[in-house]
Amino acid sequence: MLDLETILNPKRGSELMMMSNVEKESHVYGICPTGQLQHNLDVMHIEKNICDYIFGTFLGIVGKSKDTVNARLDLEDMGIRKHLHLKRDGNSYGVPPAPYVTQKIVFLEFLRNVKFPDGYASALATCISADGCNLQGLKTHDCHILLQRILPAAVRGVMPKNIHEAIAELGNFFQQLCARTVLKLDVSHRMKEEIPIILCKFEKIFPPAFFDVMLHLVVHLPDDAILRGPVQYGWMYPVERRLLTLKRFVRNMARLEGSIAEAYVANECLHACSRYFDDLDTRHNRAGRNRERFDLRNDDISVFQHGVDLLGAAKITYLEHDYKKMVARQCFVEGVDISADIYMLWLANRIYV
Repeated sequence: MLDLETILNPKRGSELMMMSNVEKESHVYGICPTGQLQHNLDVMHIEKNICDYIFGTFLGIVGKSKDTVNARLDLEDMGIRKHLHLKRDGNSYGVPPAPYVTQKIVFLEFLRNVKFPDGYASALATCISADGCNLQGLKTHDCHILLQRILPAAVRGVMPKNIHEAIAELGNFFQQLCARTVLKLDVSHRMKEEIPIILCKFEKIFPPAFFDVMLHLVVHLPDDAILRGPVQYGWMYPVERRLLTLKRFVRNMARLEGSIAEAYVANECLHACSRYFDDLDTRHNRAGRNRERFDLRNDDISVFQHGVDLLGAAKITYLEHDYKKMVARQCFVEGVDISADIYMLWLANRIYV
């Protein structure tokens, strides 16, 4: 216990600071009661950084690609992968193409055409540059979906088999780690044994500059899952979303705390009052964009009565070149066993006669 004289003595400032740092207890101990979880690794930012590394290297994005001239010089110093060493051409050097550098147009066109269910992920087409040769503005949840779901399918058939297998195994690892179901101990121990092998496959593909502390932290994620439990209790998604909400409350940049406090109180008041207005459109009774409409009074199963709210403007399409195919389908629906030409002639006589 420090007395007032010791605290006010400037000569004891360094000693006091050292003692306060030693006595400080991390808040992570509240997550794991046993105190074995010393550091809570954030899966969200680890996924984001690894996804940026992969896309930056695949697409050759300046400033984000790990396949640089220095990386090629590292390969030459280590005496490995001689087919990737810089080639001297007179007074200049040429950079041989690497197997992990994909075809930008084909790869990004695949990402542009990917369609997600409503609310599943953001539109990836908005993250592709105007010239179609760059990928920018990816959010953390976009990288979460890309690394686990889209990237293994996008590189299949475009890159060599060993690269596709390594990417697919890494995506499967994060998919099992971030599963909503309870992460079983046997699965966690199996993932702990598999992740070093997956990273060894990456080391055979990418240059040494690709591997920094983020790739190393992946090895410790199964251990954190064993001590802490599912990653939903430890990642930063709810914290980041709440911070974004608080940032939107700011109206006066000179008084940040006051703006947040005032807007928070007003929002809570409106939230409480809105529960007493049943005849007004509030956040509690507002229908969703894709509202399912069905009548429970009928005896039919509700799964066959779902409706849908269409998004966007209507578009009219004329199927002139597929008219015979459309007529053939109509013949099949009506149970008419004749050719499309005869059915069209019969239908014309029936209408105009």
